[in-house]
Amino acid sequence: MVELRDVTKCFGTFEALKCASFEIKAGEFMTFLGPSGCGKTTCLRLISGFDAPTSGRILIDGRDVTVDPPYRRDVNQVFQNYALFPHLTIYENIAFGLRMKRVAAPEIKKRVERVIQMTSLEAFVDRKPAQMSGGQRQRVALARAIICEPKVLLLDEPLSALDAKLRAQMRVELKQLQKKLGITFIFVTHDQEEALAMSDRVAVMNEGHVEQIGTVHEIYYQPATRFVASFIGETNIIEAEVIGADETHTLCRLEGGLPLRIPNSPIPTSDKILLSLRPEKILLHRTNPGGVNSFPAHISMEVFKGAVDDLTLEVEGGLQLRALLTNDGQTDFDFHEGESIFAGIRPEDISLIRD
Repeated sequence: MVELRDVTKCFGTFEALKCASFEIKAGEFMTFLGPSGCGKTTCLRLISGFDAPTSGRILIDGRDVTVDPPYRRDVNQVFQNYALFPHLTIYENIAFGLRMKRVAAPEIKKRVERVIQMTSLEAFVDRKPAQMSGGQRQRVALARAIICEPKVLLLDEPLSALDAKLRAQMRVELKQLQKKLGITFIFVTHDQEEALAMSDRVAVMNEGHVEQIGTVHEIYYQPATRFVASFIGETNIIEAEVIGADETHTLCRLEGGLPLRIPNSPIPTSDKILLSLRPEKILLHRTNPGGVNSFPAHISMEVFKGAVDDLTLEVEGGLQLRALLTNDGQTDFDFHEGESIFAGIRPEDISLIRD
């Protein structure tokens, strides 16, 4: 539905987006994720037509729209501040786009009523935006955007002004609405949890580059770079040296000489590599379970976080690892600061990443 081909955007000498190329499928919920200044909003504005690329091409539904103004692209955008008309009622705000397109009055009434029902705004049609909560105004902005039935809906951090509880609720509503409509959604956020909760795929961006595009599972468990591994959730970044291989695993040596087996990778012996290990994937035991990647450890710090315990482990050679344990009330999993235990790591839970 949307394709960027070698798109670069410069503001003077500053490159906000650097040679970006990717495709977004029809009906997909795609999220641009990254810190402030990474280029995600620039990318959205290029797709919408509010900015023109310095070089490269942009296609929507197979048509080259690189030089087309916004009104000639079959897209709509929901802005961070919603941009509702304060002097119009909710009904009039939603109907505005259809009136500008000179749609017949009976059709406007039919479509407005359908969208109002879809977004659960029946009780608010005669109110004005100032009389509504942030979550209600957000639904109005969505209703106004989807009523014109665009091929692509662009959302620029529309949940950022909401409180944490309402934001979590709106994530669910937004994803359900997208599934119901079947419209391609392109969502911009710096919130990793938001991206993981709603997206079919995520494009992680950093300093104008697209670092990785993948499903939420791929982005989280198979990060391609140190930045992606560190930005998405929490992880242990481990430096290692390849010392050999057998039929099933590549053998590495960590700091202090600790051996670690990872899935077979075509890496020359003596190469220095970086590994990513999610803290919840570290398995703790009272006694040595044996097998590969099992070693003694000492719990040097414990931080209680309600649903989980955040543990710092000191292992052989001075290496520190973080482990997260779910507080499920089972005695066997009740580990505390000061204890000596055994840590286990499954080779398949370790990801090889680029620096």
